[in-house]
Amino acid sequence: MSGLSIIFLGLSVTSSWGNGHATTYRALLKALARRGHRVLFLERDVPWYATHRDLAEPPYGTTRLYRDLDELHSRFGAAVAEADLVVLGSYVPDGIEVGRWLLDRAGGATAFYDIDTPVTLAQLCRGDCPYVSPGLIPRFDLYLSFTGGPLLERLADEFGALRPRPLYCSVDPDVHRPQATGTLWDLGYMGTYSADRQRGLERFLLAPARALPERAFAVAGAQYPADIAWPANVERFEHLPPASHSGFYGAQRFTLNLTRADMVTAGWSPSVRLFEAAAIATPIISDAWPGLEAFFIPGKEILIADSPQQVTAILADLPEAERAAIAAAARRRVLRSHTLVQRAIELERYIDEVRAGRWHSLPKPSLAATEAAE
Repeated sequence: MSGLSIIFLGLSVTSSWGNGHATTYRALLKALARRGHRVLFLERDVPWYATHRDLAEPPYGTTRLYRDLDELHSRFGAAVAEADLVVLGSYVPDGIEVGRWLLDRAGGATAFYDIDTPVTLAQLCRGDCPYVSPGLIPRFDLYLSFTGGPLLERLADEFGALRPRPLYCSVDPDVHRPQATGTLWDLGYMGTYSADRQRGLERFLLAPARALPERAFAVAGAQYPADIAWPANVERFEHLPPASHSGFYGAQRFTLNLTRADMVTAGWSPSVRLFEAAAIATPIISDAWPGLEAFFIPGKEILIADSPQQVTAILADLPEAERAAIAAAARRRVLRSHTLVQRAIELERYIDEVRAGRWHSLPKPSLAATEAAE
């Protein structure tokens, strides 16, 4: 399949500050463009991302900014009507209004790409989701989800999603590959601050850092409170743009993966940081969550920690040969199953499903019916 016109309306592709969406969109757009598709990304021009753009003009496909809904409608209405596929992402500003408009306007297939599925479902159940509504979900031809497993059945059963399909994050092996740089840290972590991950950071990095003062640690990420007591052997980076990720992971003996509480509860929610580190051949120490074994084999491709003492023992005692073997096995797994090309192929397959009408036994609800449901 090639030569499709695909439009994404996403949170951001130009700025990776404080969000994981940009990295995902960049990889997917790059792969789709390389496979011959015409890709247009539409991003709301908001102050936070405007002042923190680390890729103002992505070199794949076309990226356009719009100031408000009126400009979106006037400038891009014709393109949406003519596209083969229009994809609305989670956390898009005024997402419900954007979704109503594109579903009414689109002439081709439509999809909702949920990069935050467990968070979305929690908000839908509380009735306070700002970027998609229960009435809109059944109108999309595809519900693409960062989370797989049982949550996909829930999307179909409880919210009427026609084709809930996993479209996980991915890695670009041209960018993320083993580094020739020397080791600077025994253990590092990259992630924007979140209160529900902070306990894991304390247990699995800060406590081992205090227990091993002769070893070096690093934490990269924005929005951490000023009152955190960082041990002297923990080096801090406020933000690392995607271009610096490979160097950061490559300078670690091990890297730490921590998972948001909603993602732990839902399971089957791999972080892009897992795939990046594995592609670079940096062995991963992770917290445990349901479905992890679907992506990496514990003990062979990833190490699972359940206590600070276990992390300390890994750092101090794991033989180098075993460390290298785990890293190599994880890299093989990622290159086989989780690259940007594989994600583009999966999306093409889902588009084929829509075109063939598979798993589409119910008629698409009308605009009037869904507005009444809301």
